[in-house]
Amino acid sequence: MSRTRPTTHRRCLCALLAAFALGTHHPVWAEDGPGTKPAAPLVLAGEDDWPPYSAAEKPGADTQRPPVGFSVDLIRAALATQGVQVQIVTVPFSRCMLYAKTGQVAGCFNATITDDNRNDYVWHQPAMFEEELSIFGRADDKSPEMRLSDLRGKRVAYTNGYTYPSEFMHDARIQKFSAVSDAALIRMLLSKRVDYILLNRTPAWLRIDNTPEFRGQLRRTGLISMDGFWVAFSKQHPQGERLAQQFSQGLAQMRKDGSYQRLVDEFRRRVRYR
Repeated sequence: MSRTRPTTHRRCLCALLAAFALGTHHPVWAEDGPGTKPAAPLVLAGEDDWPPYSAAEKPGADTQRPPVGFSVDLIRAALATQGVQVQIVTVPFSRCMLYAKTGQVAGCFNATITDDNRNDYVWHQPAMFEEELSIFGRADDKSPEMRLSDLRGKRVAYTNGYTYPSEFMHDARIQKFSAVSDAALIRMLLSKRVDYILLNRTPAWLRIDNTPEFRGQLRRTGLISMDGFWVAFSKQHPQGERLAQQFSQGLAQMRKDGSYQRLVDEFRRRVRYR
């Protein structure tokens, strides 16, 4: 796995923001009040490889183009109820969280709240959505419904840079291995380098169904947790806390008027949710 120095990350993001300002992308600026000067560009970062929630429009697509997926649609809709628009850049998830933590963007999605990151970001309420963190094994695995304790003594792989429950990450009795992507994770399982892998249920089935070499080769064998997913708003960005409040208000309004459930129902029909 290649590593990129943080200074390169900063130069990369600065180039994106400059492109917004000078090109056809026009950043939306938050103001402190009437007649005041613009404060900071409202830019969120979305991960590039987690369909159907957030993914680059095409593999290797220009990161100046926003990601596509349910999270993107929901974020825009919730903020629109508050009269707020944002620009969204597409980056790998670990970089996404770094940008939010250091204030280079106003927030990053899709994040779960763990003991390790709870105090690093501003968290809105309620969560955007819930998604199951599932245990997957090979198709010939006959294990009954598994839980976290059943992974002790097993070789278990997860995707590097993603957020996982602290109970899993800190359990020394589980032999842990990491992969650079969910696709690489599945290949590790199928090559028998590990016994089980952790994947979120909806993204996992979508990836399996859409990849011929994976189709019919895996079985969901259990459940780790049902997790909420959030925009991790930045404590360091001048508009991070305010935007978190506006997003909370937008989500509450959408849940009240029924537009949230309509968006969820349409999404689940589209991805053949199961």
